[in-house]
Amino acid sequence: MTDPPADSPPAKEGYPTREVDAARAAAKLARQITIPLTEHQLSLSQYRVLVFLDEGGAAPSDLADRLSVSRPSITALMDGLGERDLVERHNDPDDGRRVVHHLTEGGRRILEIADRAVADRLMVLGAHVNAGDPTPLIENLSKFGDAIRAARAAGTA
Repeated sequence: MTDPPADSPPAKEGYPTREVDAARAAAKLARQITIPLTEHQLSLSQYRVLVFLDEGGAAPSDLADRLSVSRPSITALMDGLGERDLVERHNDPDDGRRVVHHLTEGGRRILEIADRAVADRLMVLGAHVNAGDPTPLIENLSKFGDAIRAARAAGTA
């Protein structure tokens, strides 16, 4: 294990410093992602909804579970995205009482723009490590995406 950076917080009993650094960096990363999103009038929660809907339609209760928010919060998010014509509601073909949300073409376009803006921000940040080469950081963040999908499939995320 390498030594932690000089400005790292002191290690706490039972928590290796690098793991604490990683946890805190993950929390700070949310802000770094929010910066380019606000330039496109999206919140992090709205972006997350669009990302999930890009994987396929979803019912509000499913979205609430995946985002770890209340059902009323999802309703408010979906209402805002719907007013901007980024998502639309359809009745579930298997259960007419159930509503399923889908991305519109406008939603796909704004998601593509937001994805590029976030990716560009990550590239800028990544250029501050590894002698200006952002590739290792980007590859490692991509691995976190793989790990999250695997944990979700295993029922642990």
